[in-house]
Amino acid sequence: MLDHVFLSVSNLERSIAFYTTVLPALGITRRVDYDGKNGPPGHPDLKGFGANGRIFFWLRQGVVDSRSAHVGFVANSESEVDAAYAAAIAAGAADNGAPGFRLYYDPRYYAANVLDPDGYSLEFVYKNWQHTS
Repeated sequence: MLDHVFLSVSNLERSIAFYTTVLPALGITRRVDYDGKNGPPGHPDLKGFGANGRIFFWLRQGVVDSRSAHVGFVANSESEVDAAYAAAIAAGAADNGAPGFRLYYDPRYYAANVLDPDGYSLEFVYKNWQHTS
């Protein structure tokens, strides 16, 4: 299980605006700023996003290599996948796979894919077998 991810972005303010628009569709509504000078020498400033008492997705200003990362965000339903995809497209993302079932993975795997403003591959995914009561 992962605790957190740092993503280097070319324009921090643009990326904060993008993710602030998109992530609430997935219930990720908490935002924090971390001043890097409070950490060890050379620690970057970080802009964090999270939910349920955890901050797990962090942005930092830096060198972008869009081929270096693919981030899959958990959705709690097919409608959350659809909403996150729509919010991302409205916020300027490029389509990289419209919402639908990804039968090549599993017939129950429902997802949508976009490219964020830096070209990073994002996936909003609902796997119904991971949400059983």
